[in-house]
Amino acid sequence: MAEFFQLYVAPVAWIIGGILAITVPLLLGVAYLTFAERKVIGWIQLRRGPNVVGPFGLLQPIADGLKLFLKETVIPASANRIVFVLAPMITFILALIAWAVIPFGEGLVLADINVGVLYLFAISSLGVYGIIMAGWASNSKYAFLGALRSAAQMVSYEVSIGFVIITVLLAVGSLNLSDIVMAQNGGILHWHFLPLLPMFIVFFISALAETNRAPFDLPEAEAELVSGYNVEYSSMTFAMFFLGEYANMILMSGMTVVLFLGGWLPPFDMHPFTIIPGPIWFVLKIMAVLFLFLWVRATFPRYRYDQLMRLGWKVFLPLSLVFVVLTAGFLLVFDLLPVAGGGK
Repeated sequence: MAEFFQLYVAPVAWIIGGILAITVPLLLGVAYLTFAERKVIGWIQLRRGPNVVGPFGLLQPIADGLKLFLKETVIPASANRIVFVLAPMITFILALIAWAVIPFGEGLVLADINVGVLYLFAISSLGVYGIIMAGWASNSKYAFLGALRSAAQMVSYEVSIGFVIITVLLAVGSLNLSDIVMAQNGGILHWHFLPLLPMFIVFFISALAETNRAPFDLPEAEAELVSGYNVEYSSMTFAMFFLGEYANMILMSGMTVVLFLGGWLPPFDMHPFTIIPGPIWFVLKIMAVLFLFLWVRATFPRYRYDQLMRLGWKVFLPLSLVFVVLTAGFLLVFDLLPVAGGGK
């Protein structure tokens, strides 16, 4: 009996515990990211934001969730019921399972696989299917047009994100996310965002477009498409799309931190900074990147769709492709190409 527990029960319990340790804080983070967004935008625009429900408005996310949970789920009579319900579930689940390979600290990762970057890129690429399914299953021209716009937008900016990631991989020589973080050891001067600053900017702006965030929130352009692909959704099905968007924001922020900002490593390799645990640095960096997401939304007006596509295909794609060539050439000329395992 003890051997059975050790061989079968304990590993499964360990995996389930790891999953809960990631998903529960993530879901709380998603809920309170909505609160933080409304507060930050309120401060920037000289408004108060939520301040009634609970002390300082801290219970507002719970009130919003309860309101959506108690509302009726309305499915259009002409919709494909199965696909209609599956679409928000796919969008939300994909935003969660990508965290399996994100390292929170040294050794603190659910699945430390050697192809973590490919796994992340594959999961983020699948997100478009949930939106396409929602637009098609709704059997509404507004929802379908919104889904097509969103799919074109996400695919366009995934290309530039892919080339940006290649520049990081050229500098590290590994697809393992923990190796990418450890290659930035030694303080802020060793982080990738300094030598790869143009790619860092391209990655961040592409992340805004990938997550359909302002100023690239064209799929939800209320004036033309009456909220786009999710126009027919209500109650918890709408909430899952909403939560999936915010979970994707946190995921893209986590990817930004791992690829460019040193992951769990402190900004300075000296005593006051090194005593702070790595996961705390990781969370603080994610919060800083998320603040940029919110700041951009409160500051810039929405792009036109032709401007959005022109930026992706005529600016970011050539720029990222040229930078891949320049990075590879620089590393080759100066004999800096890393060998297998992440070493130089």
